[in-house]
Amino acid sequence: MGKRESNAGLARLLLESGWTYAQLARSTNRIGTELNTPLRYDESSVTHWLGGTVPREAARRCVVEAFSRRLNRCVTYTEAGFPPPRNGQPDTKGDLVEGLIELGRHDMDPSRRGVLGVGLFSVALTVPGWQDVVARAEALKTGRTTRIGMPDVEMVRAMTDKVSELDDLYGGRHARPLAATVLVNTVADGLRADARPEVHQAMMGAASDLCYLTGYMAVDEGLHGLAQRYYLRALELAGGAGDHLTYCTTLRGMSVQAAGLGHGAKALELADAAAAASPVAGPRMRAFLVGQQAHAAAMTGDKSRALREMREAESALERADSRIAVTGRYDAAALHFHISEMRYALGDVAGSVDSMTRSNELRSDVYRRSRVRHNGLLAERQFRIGHLEAACQSWKSALTEYPLVQSGRVDTGMRSMVRLTRPHLGNAHVRALHDQARAVLPRAMFTRAGPG
Repeated sequence: MGKRESNAGLARLLLESGWTYAQLARSTNRIGTELNTPLRYDESSVTHWLGGTVPREAARRCVVEAFSRRLNRCVTYTEAGFPPPRNGQPDTKGDLVEGLIELGRHDMDPSRRGVLGVGLFSVALTVPGWQDVVARAEALKTGRTTRIGMPDVEMVRAMTDKVSELDDLYGGRHARPLAATVLVNTVADGLRADARPEVHQAMMGAASDLCYLTGYMAVDEGLHGLAQRYYLRALELAGGAGDHLTYCTTLRGMSVQAAGLGHGAKALELADAAAAASPVAGPRMRAFLVGQQAHAAAMTGDKSRALREMREAESALERADSRIAVTGRYDAAALHFHISEMRYALGDVAGSVDSMTRSNELRSDVYRRSRVRHNGLLAERQFRIGHLEAACQSWKSALTEYPLVQSGRVDTGMRSMVRLTRPHLGNAHVRALHDQARAVLPRAMFTRAGPG
């Protein structure tokens, strides 16, 4: 058996990053945790890799992403001295409609969702600018056998509205495959059909909205690589439609995703890009964009900017009218949630609790999924400041509606509840909470209540 060749590419990346072997191992393990793929690498593992041992595919993905985040650029498998991954991920390049069909078909098929689930959020993802997406969409091929009109566009918009309503009430776990079905079976044909230019442009706009919503639901399920692919499709379609609103909304959604994963600098970069790409935004849209900039700025430690941006968001929302679009809804409840997130990022946990409480009071009854999730967040923060009884009450409120919601983020919150409260079972309020939880939560949550 021949001697393995040392991995010079990996050695160069280590030198460029300034990492020790242990730091690379820890970063790789941390990304594995994001993927729900526990890894246990250490210095000796890195030594073996440098000596030519090739880690398994899931680990290679984590190593490459670790370097991409560290170096703030896209690092390839080849650059790291690794073989590329086997085929199995939907292509994100090539023809726009073909890529959309491939992505949607993977999401429709339950047997393929495990492949989608390993998709990793990439901090180094290149986000196309407005002119890039406009140019790419102009190359979209059209068919000759079908012709569509505005009623077909209105049907897609109506289906998007219904999927959004289902997501609000029940969570995205079941609604997202439905959206993927619409993309594959209805939208793709519409994008390739003959139509008047204004109809074709409107269909691209409707498709962009649905892709954005589908990406948002993937975030809710914790499928972050999948969400990024849907978001990129939404950006491309928005360019073809000349739809600055959905383009900016999607960039903002990508910022929210990055913030949720703790990537403050990337969240701010995307939030700033969304605001910069917005033309003359109305006051509600302005509040929607600036509120996210405030949260992201707080995550980077820029308190003065965060407070300044939040004041602007509050002022803009006061000037807004009462009309709210399906995508990009922003109201007083959403504003107070943003204030809560900003305060939490700045270390003001008690202030965050106050703002979250106000947000929950103002939220419309139709947003059940958000209500359950945010009650769980409120409880965790009440727990952190020692308000155990109040936290138990908030968790009980979340548990009451939990059986009606299918959401990965809600499930993560419930696992956190079990983990945080288990050491306090001597408290009567906690015992009552666990009694209620055992009646509605899956049994596995009590046996695998790892970090939330």
